[in-house]
Amino acid sequence: MGRIQHTHSAETKYKAVQMYLEQGFGYKRVAKKLGIPEATIRRWVKFYENEGLPGLEEKRGKTTGINIGRPRKNPLSPEEELIRLRTENEYLKKLWALQRGRSKL
Repeated sequence: MGRIQHTHSAETKYKAVQMYLEQGFGYKRVAKKLGIPEATIRRWVKFYENEGLPGLEEKRGKTTGINIGRPRKNPLSPEEELIRLRTENEYLKKLWALQRGRSKL
């Protein structure tokens, strides 16, 4: 079995970051006090320094895009389907050209 991933609230993450940045605790001390791995505290501090409070919010499950996530229940629009098919066609042409080039060697 794999490891169980724990999700911490943004408030918990912010508390840990405050303990490190404002109260002067070290990573190990913050980790021991909160019962969270030291590497996780380091990552949260880095995110906070780079992005501020939004960096501490949960990012999993918030991806967007045409081919990301679960398969669509609704079919693609005709324009989206045309784009997908053209892209696939170009890919297959390049693959075929590469295979033809290798067979001549």
